[in-house]
Amino acid sequence: MWGERYGAGRPWALALHGWGRDHHDFAGVLGGTSAIALDLPGFGVTPEPPGPWSSSEYARALAAVLDECFGEGPVVLVGHSFGARVAVRLSEDPRVAALVLAGAPLALPPGRRERRPALVYRAARALSSAGLVSKGRMEALRHRYGSEDYRAASPTMRAVLVKAVAETASGAYIPALAAFLERGGALELVFGELDQAASLEGLRAWLAQRADLAGRARTTVVPGAGHLISPSVAEAVREALCRLGGAGVRGPS
Repeated sequence: MWGERYGAGRPWALALHGWGRDHHDFAGVLGGTSAIALDLPGFGVTPEPPGPWSSSEYARALAAVLDECFGEGPVVLVGHSFGARVAVRLSEDPRVAALVLAGAPLALPPGRRERRPALVYRAARALSSAGLVSKGRMEALRHRYGSEDYRAASPTMRAVLVKAVAETASGAYIPALAAFLERGGALELVFGELDQAASLEGLRAWLAQRADLAGRARTTVVPGAGHLISPSVAEAVREALCRLGGAGVRGPS
């Protein structure tokens, strides 16, 4: 994997970017911090994974980075969007002491179900599997009905995206997040007020049901900000890292 190193000494923070982004998104976040920001497999200059990985498979690959660069820890994971999904999976590693998650699409809003693809696309997909619709026709339908992220991705990365969206829809990240908090981890959530790509409400509803864990989570809503790491979101993430450093979560600089 490729990325960038910030600061000197043993790193104590690992930053994971969002879908279609790369490690440069953290240039305004990690200055003055002993940290590493990576290009996840399939993004930036890091090659694609050998197959359509799930977020758990991404986390397993990143465990080797923890071994090589972070030793015994502790480690603070900073994750934005897709990187937040991977960070939650990686938080199963006992070296992870804190999560700082920005625009984290981990849970759907209460009462909402993930939108299914259009009926014509689902029908064409079924016919394609039977050899009755050409590859060219299917690609045209993907461009017509798929999201911008889906259209821009390679076949392998499209399958990765579909898995990640399905994991959010099924609530697959919540048990891992609960286990992390139950063992004493600290959680910092940063959301843009205008974020349309990730829901804070689903996480708020879950934390409201888990009063025993809610005290370990802190939420910051950035006024006027959207989903991407804008300067105001970067500042909120930096403040979260400072709070964790003051609490003694971070390792030596």
